[in-house]
Amino acid sequence: MIDVYHGGTLYGSEPEALEAMVVGELGFARVSASPVANFVPEINAIQLPYLYKNKDHMWAVLNGKVGQSMLDKIQASKSGLIGLAWYDSGSRCFYLTKKVTSPKEMAGLKIRVQDNKMMVRMIELLGATPVTGIGPNDIYSNIMSGVINGAENNWPTYHTKGDYKAAKYYILDHHTRVPEILLASEAALKKAKVSDADIKLIKQAAKETQAFEIKEWEKMEKKSEQAVRAEGTIVVPLTAQQMEAFQKAVEPIYKEFGSQYTSIIKEIEEIGKKF
Repeated sequence: MIDVYHGGTLYGSEPEALEAMVVGELGFARVSASPVANFVPEINAIQLPYLYKNKDHMWAVLNGKVGQSMLDKIQASKSGLIGLAWYDSGSRCFYLTKKVTSPKEMAGLKIRVQDNKMMVRMIELLGATPVTGIGPNDIYSNIMSGVINGAENNWPTYHTKGDYKAAKYYILDHHTRVPEILLASEAALKKAKVSDADIKLIKQAAKETQAFEIKEWEKMEKKSEQAVRAEGTIVVPLTAQQMEAFQKAVEPIYKEFGSQYTSIIKEIEEIGKKF
């Protein structure tokens, strides 16, 4: 039997799950692309803010040469992991206690973000104050107590964590679209005596699951959006001009964090001309 990690199971976090995969204790895992960038630094490029025009642009990148190259490099990195397929995890948007449509209106706001240097810098460039060290289960109470004025995440998290009750404004800025990756453990497959031919079939089957996962994710997003709207959430769409202001504000990030990945970024931008 080969164990599978899909969050909230025996392994308490994604890094713990990856460690278990490396030694062969865990066979498969669906994790965020972020920790996998420790093995393949190029994956950092696809986490840059406002990189994609929309989700179709992202999928054209991930299911094309750029995305396949990154999956291939996971196994080539000698990490003991095999990159099988990309999965959807939606886009992250700001949710706040006030309506915001420009970086200028972000001034003075304290926003909870993950303890990630690039995310912290993004908040700073947008004129707000980044706050780290607050766990996902503590965001609601910290908004209610005034420690922070909001956070950022996708529709399902905003809904299921109950944060919509404290921060009523959901700003559709879609600043990042960090996908998940379905991984396999070389050590676990070896222990289970899975042949090379079967591994090839596993890779093929994994890619065929992507369409199903995307469809189910979309259902979950719509369900969460409908639920929070019904509870009084004020959804704030941004015009093309307003989005451009957010994009322009964070441009320094591309030099500070993306200078090593210039060629990849250019490829992604070139693909974006179709969208």
